[in-house]
Amino acid sequence: MAILILGLVIFLGIHTLTTLRGPRAALIGRLGENGYKGLYSLMAAIGLALIIWGFGRYRAEGLIAVWNPPLALRHLTMLLVWIAFVSLAAAYSPAGKIKGWLRHPMLVGVKAWALGHLLVNGDLGGMILFGAFLLWAGYDRIAVKQRGDEGAPRSGFTLGDGIAIVVGTVAYVAMIWLHPVLIGVSVI
Repeated sequence: MAILILGLVIFLGIHTLTTLRGPRAALIGRLGENGYKGLYSLMAAIGLALIIWGFGRYRAEGLIAVWNPPLALRHLTMLLVWIAFVSLAAAYSPAGKIKGWLRHPMLVGVKAWALGHLLVNGDLGGMILFGAFLLWAGYDRIAVKQRGDEGAPRSGFTLGDGIAIVVGTVAYVAMIWLHPVLIGVSVI
């Protein structure tokens, strides 16, 4: 479990650095834009690798049950994860109503993904993993709002919205199929 927690601290810590504008600017000043981006990417990759390795080890050693989620929550999780995939696709799609309405679709996607997984994972490691991402995304959303980096709502359905829905849905279906292979847990 320690490796998982270390990975979360590194991965979410480096992502939190972007919200701390003073220290971030100082690092960019010292390392240059490319140096900062390189260090940021390296730390994020190390953190992600530790999260994957740590969670895999935790699962292999046996889950620590905290509560037994009702099976009915799986349906809500499926909806939340679909919303997460469409939100993530909207973050990288051309501007549209979805992107404008969500303001920060990447953070909405992370929150929906994490909340959905918290609902169906009653073990300690799952609660730490998904809870950490949910708390971080909530913090980051507040930080974005305080900085005034709000997106602007848009009116009318656009090509970007269609792209987000199609790409998000295709990725969602692919993950349903790949989840047992990649994660070791069937979602259906």
